[in-house]
Amino acid sequence: MATDQPESSSKHSHRPKWDSKFQYLLSCSGFVVGLGNVWRFPYLCQTYGGGAFLIPYITTLVLGGIPVFFLELAVGQRLKKGTIRLWWHISPYLGGLGYSSLIVSFLVSVYYNMLLAWILWYFINSFRNPLPWSSCPTDTKLIEECHKSTPTNYFWYRYTLNISTDIGNSGPLQWWLVLCLAACWLIVFICTVRGIESTGKAMYFTAPCSYLILTLFLIYGLTLPGAVHGLLYFMTPNLKKINNPRAWLDAATQIFSSLSLGFGGLIAYSSYNPSINDCELDAVMIAAINSLTSLFASIPIFSILGFKATVAYEECLERNVKSITKAFRKDNITVDSSAFWLSYLNGTDINKLASLKLANCDLQYFLDKSVSGTGLSFIVFTEIVIKMPGSNTWAILFFLMLFSLGVSSIFGLIQSILTPVTESPIVSRYICKEAVCGLICLSAFLLGLLFALRSGNYWLEMFDAFGGTMPLLVIAFFEVMAVAFVYGMKRFSADVEKMIERPLKGYWKAMWLFFSPGTMLLIFLFYVLVEPPSSYNTWNPNYVSYLYTRCFMLAFLFNVLPLSFQPHI
Repeated sequence: MATDQPESSSKHSHRPKWDSKFQYLLSCSGFVVGLGNVWRFPYLCQTYGGGAFLIPYITTLVLGGIPVFFLELAVGQRLKKGTIRLWWHISPYLGGLGYSSLIVSFLVSVYYNMLLAWILWYFINSFRNPLPWSSCPTDTKLIEECHKSTPTNYFWYRYTLNISTDIGNSGPLQWWLVLCLAACWLIVFICTVRGIESTGKAMYFTAPCSYLILTLFLIYGLTLPGAVHGLLYFMTPNLKKINNPRAWLDAATQIFSSLSLGFGGLIAYSSYNPSINDCELDAVMIAAINSLTSLFASIPIFSILGFKATVAYEECLERNVKSITKAFRKDNITVDSSAFWLSYLNGTDINKLASLKLANCDLQYFLDKSVSGTGLSFIVFTEIVIKMPGSNTWAILFFLMLFSLGVSSIFGLIQSILTPVTESPIVSRYICKEAVCGLICLSAFLLGLLFALRSGNYWLEMFDAFGGTMPLLVIAFFEVMAVAFVYGMKRFSADVEKMIERPLKGYWKAMWLFFSPGTMLLIFLFYVLVEPPSSYNTWNPNYVSYLYTRCFMLAFLFNVLPLSFQPHI
């Protein structure tokens, strides 16, 4: 058990410090604001009743998200250690909790950088004029496949992924993806090689760049035809949809993944703060920035989706008009020619009109077509951008924005690994920080080659669905329990009051003791009841494999590790 006396300041005199408070806030904001704010939050709003989704979102944010966020910042600032030594310091039996955070951070960084590799590939191809996904190729044998689908689908699934038919058919490495992945890891290594000294400086570019481009998209998106339809769809609440338990589960998982809870990056970042620092204000401010960024990003996204729905609606009407023109040999028909439509609703032509099997053109139907993740960025947006004036410019800006958001987040993931590893007495004695960072990036790159195979997209979807969701919730639950009941709430409250130099509000104590653990426990129960995803049917052998793998990983992370790893410090 840890002693009640804080460690002497001389032990931390060699520890790096942030250049400024602004650099620290910028780094934390860059860590928590990532790709999910742009391509998952708008999708959840679209799926669960528009503005009504904010009810479960804000509820879980207040009861679980912000209190755990504050706790991680406070405990890191107080004990000034990485995750492994920090939890071992509180109790030797909690040492495995730090290893769990490290392992999850490493696994997530392995596949997360593959997303950046795909983004980099699209960014490079955005300089080609015309855009390569604007039409089907003419020099391949797969042109028939493209015409049966769409050019954007063809470019994504065949030209980029060259995807196999199933996860068992791996195929060879795709050299263009290997090169992009290597370039991404080289960028990450350069920006994290010196720890926060280099990461903090890189954040001066990546974080503002994302917001600047997002603002440009906001301004331009509002001027697009049909943008108002997308915004009305986003802002109109449908309260019936939040009766679905899945809405509350998805809101909670979005909060925990978006705030990057459980990774250990927040603990690592805050451990480089001075002992006297208002971490309470920091927690509220950064969490607010994260949520407001999600809302801010939703406006241009829904404006663009409204534009896409309007274009699709008008194209549907045009196809109907062409069919009628051909059938009735009328040359003066337009979409707005209502007199024509009425004139053929009587007489003998009604049967001929019915035989045409015209499409039911409904704007609401096109607005309801939801998509998230890679589908939003690499299929939907690429389809929209070719219809926008200056398509190359907007494609370049869009993928530059995604890359800036993603690379800022992976800086925090690498720091989650680098800080506890370099604090190990053996590692710090024989290996310099630069070499440790290089080994982390190299090993992650080699493991990430799995996602550069033809079956890589299947593996990435599994890692994304199961690797960075429930393990983080379990880690966060044990973090709160460890601080509240092992370290002691009275003792921790006194430490926080010294750091923020004012009395701690009773709200935080109530959250840490009762509401936050209770909320996370309810989320876990919902997860058990609502899961598994529909993509894994019970008769599918992959589903059985998934269950056994999942149970083994959870047992290993949270039972074997706490008993096996009790580092001597």
